[in-house]
Amino acid sequence: MKSYIIRIELEDSNPLIWRRVIMPAGATYKRLHDIIQNVTNFQSGYPFDWYHLYEFDLKEENMIVTNDEEAYIEHQDYVKNKEYYEERLKNTPSDMLEFEQDYQEWLKIEVCKPTKLKIDDYLEKYKEIKYSYDFGDGWYFTVKLEEIVDDYYFGYPTLLYGAETAPPEDVGGIYGFYEFLEIYNDPKHPEHDEAKAWAEELNFKEYEPDLINEKLKEINYKKTEMDKIEHEHYKVIKDKYGK
Repeated sequence: MKSYIIRIELEDSNPLIWRRVIMPAGATYKRLHDIIQNVTNFQSGYPFDWYHLYEFDLKEENMIVTNDEEAYIEHQDYVKNKEYYEERLKNTPSDMLEFEQDYQEWLKIEVCKPTKLKIDDYLEKYKEIKYSYDFGDGWYFTVKLEEIVDDYYFGYPTLLYGAETAPPEDVGGIYGFYEFLEIYNDPKHPEHDEAKAWAEELNFKEYEPDLINEKLKEINYKKTEMDKIEHEHYKVIKDKYGK
């Protein structure tokens, strides 16, 4: 089965938080979102409903893929009412003109829903996809295509390798995360117990590949006979595709 080996990197993390995953081709952007969520500590991936907004920036195609329904509706309104927006631009006061121009340039970007579009064409052509999650905390990821393989026989993704524990939800962005880790890892810190209790509520886990792979098996979008084979699956896949 045609599959992709991708590398997922959390931007601005130091040391770098990254995951290498093999996934069957034919995934939608929603499925790629689910994978990213499940190899980290975020909670908007399958089988959960969305927890925060997210976006894939396909800048080479002047397109974004997002679960932001408002952005989708605004773009559709612009497409259907271009004459109205052209007239509005003509009548915009000079002190607001630059803002209106920027806004309409943003409206021109095609907005697609993540369940309607597959990743294959863009990923193979450009080798890289930018993904952002939780516009408040501001998490930014780069997804890189490392290799295309034709002999992966499972219908779900598998984590091959990675490094570092990923942030929990609502921790306050990358700087908030490192502040949290300092408290979480220091039993003598006066806020340690509070941080531990809060982390447990958010199902925060340190990096555990086996646990991640148990979750990834649920993202099964390619039914195959090989899915029935569970014996030493993780070890076999790691040995086959290397570090």
